[in-house]
Amino acid sequence: MSGRIDLHVHTTASDGQLSPADVVHLALEIGLAAIAITDHDTTEGVAEALETASVTPLSVIPGVEISADAPGSEVHILGYYIEYQNPDLNRELAFFRSSRLDRAQRMIGKLAQMGVSLDWSRVQQIAGDGAVGRPHIARALLERGYVSSTGEAFARYIGRNGPAYADRPKMSPSEAVETILAAGGLPVLAHPLQATSLIPELTRLGLAGLEVYYPGYGPDEIDFLLNLAAKYGLAATGGSDFHGQDVLSANSLGGVGVPCELLEALHSRYQQHFWGLKGQVT
Repeated sequence: MSGRIDLHVHTTASDGQLSPADVVHLALEIGLAAIAITDHDTTEGVAEALETASVTPLSVIPGVEISADAPGSEVHILGYYIEYQNPDLNRELAFFRSSRLDRAQRMIGKLAQMGVSLDWSRVQQIAGDGAVGRPHIARALLERGYVSSTGEAFARYIGRNGPAYADRPKMSPSEAVETILAAGGLPVLAHPLQATSLIPELTRLGLAGLEVYYPGYGPDEIDFLLNLAAKYGLAATGGSDFHGQDVLSANSLGGVGVPCELLEALHSRYQQHFWGLKGQVT
């Protein structure tokens, strides 16, 4: 495979701005060779992306991004090549999506107590068919003129340490790794610079890779993560964490220089993993 790739992409199935079909069209327009659909706690955008891309040269990797709780922070685990129609996986993810809805309502309540009034129905309209998340609240805050950017919304109100933040149930990082493995996928630690202490234990449990190439990571950080990946025998991946211009404006689709050979190495690892499981069954 040759050309640019992006292995961290969100759609309207979670908190992205573009539908899965529109993401595929944009990827084709800018000349990407492959993308991974990695919506938060859902696989509902995968089928549409696969169908749209089926008559094009674009490769679409079925994926997911699971939010997990770690002491004092939130950790995200990407899953690649998952069985996106796996009923056990989707049942588990549905529970965590419903917790996002409850959390969003509580955050809007906290904002109201601060004199920052948002219409819940408008937040739902912004979310569309996706589960309501903080980026949708951020866009509603921007729309009402309470902030000048979605970044300010997070910094001022709804970031993890913000006055309107509310927590929700999450898996542990180890549970997220095990969930992805159970769905036939490869678990990868997303934007891992702040979670490197978890790598030894997660590797023991089956972690397959590290997201080495990510917005804001410079040459020193990339070299550091490449060395960590080599040390623990993990695949290196990367992506833009694309959500859309009005959500994360700095994270443009295909905006991170991810070497295309990384996808070939990841796919080879998946095939080894898949056939290893087949061998165990037979």
